[in-house]
Amino acid sequence: MSQDVEPGVRDVRLPAPTAWPIVLAFGVTLIFAGLVTSGAVTVVGALLAALAAVGWFRDVLPEEAHETVRVRAAEPAPTVAKRRVARLDVHRAQLPLEIYPVSAGIKGGLAGGVVMALLAMGYGVVSGTGVWYPINLLAAGFFPAAVKLSTSEIAAFHLSALAIATLIHLITSLLVGLLYGAMLPMLPRRPILLGGPVAPMLWSGLLHSILGIVNPVMDQRIDWRWFVLSQIGFGIVAGIVVSRQQRVRTWQHLPLALRAGIEAPGLMRERDGDEPS
Repeated sequence: MSQDVEPGVRDVRLPAPTAWPIVLAFGVTLIFAGLVTSGAVTVVGALLAALAAVGWFRDVLPEEAHETVRVRAAEPAPTVAKRRVARLDVHRAQLPLEIYPVSAGIKGGLAGGVVMALLAMGYGVVSGTGVWYPINLLAAGFFPAAVKLSTSEIAAFHLSALAIATLIHLITSLLVGLLYGAMLPMLPRRPILLGGPVAPMLWSGLLHSILGIVNPVMDQRIDWRWFVLSQIGFGIVAGIVVSRQQRVRTWQHLPLALRAGIEAPGLMRERDGDEPS
């Protein structure tokens, strides 16, 4: 490294750039590619590899090639004397300090699932198809032969269909209930608006586009007006149950070091019997 030619500027000698290493790698690649293509490719690769090896050695032997680069020293970062950092909590509303526990989502999902099941069975009574008709439609995706069944056959009681439909409905209700418990604290002013018409309309539109693949029998026979009504009933009940649960405080108000479990003086209370060092 040479002396400064001007304040903050100096010349540095670096190894000269060379393209021979990549030429050597390309030649070796052609050598192996010729094993599965033709011998001519291997010959070309061997010539390139030999040429690159000679060129690369000439760059470093008998004396390594260098080039001089002029560099300017980086300017020091500005420093400030102020030690206290101003905080701007603009996005605090999107990161709530209090959330609902997991039990709130479970309770909301179960309550909403009961209401949704009652509305679905009510549709079976009103439409004259029977209470088992919507239940069997929900489980029809697991029985491909159900496409050929008549309405009266689907409306009959089937124990296997009841077990499958109950399991599907229970798992789905719990998952959506947990989702409500996570989302409602982010919109504390309108929990019923989100849980009632907004979210059910969104996932009803999603189901409308994929139901023909997931459950073709249900897609052919479903009454979308009653389906959306039952989803809204689920959303309203689940939203009310979740929003009435006691919230728990998060750790967002604590320092990062304390949340990470780092023990440091001044961040946490001294343990019983321990004297500060």
